[in-house]
Amino acid sequence: MNKYEITFIVKTTIEEQEIKNIAETMKKVLTDNNAKIVEEKALGQKELAYEINKVKTGYYFLYVVEASSKAIDEFTRVAGINENILRYLTIKVED
Repeated sequence: MNKYEITFIVKTTIEEQEIKNIAETMKKVLTDNNAKIVEEKALGQKELAYEINKVKTGYYFLYVVEASSKAIDEFTRVAGINENILRYLTIKVED
């Protein structure tokens, strides 16, 4: 299992409860694929450096996970499908 940092940005044009639900859904995608959540942070609402689909702000989340590439692939697939996730980035952390 490798260690990864996953950051994703959720639209702020939806309700706060829906934003939390999306974060929980994405966490569940990882844990359902045997990933271990080492650290989880809701970084809050921030202004984007540039507009994405006419959206100027986003709600940032950071997960540090120990996972297999299968779990990361599934996270990437689900994040790409979800229209409320503006951007996501996965970085493999070298120990």
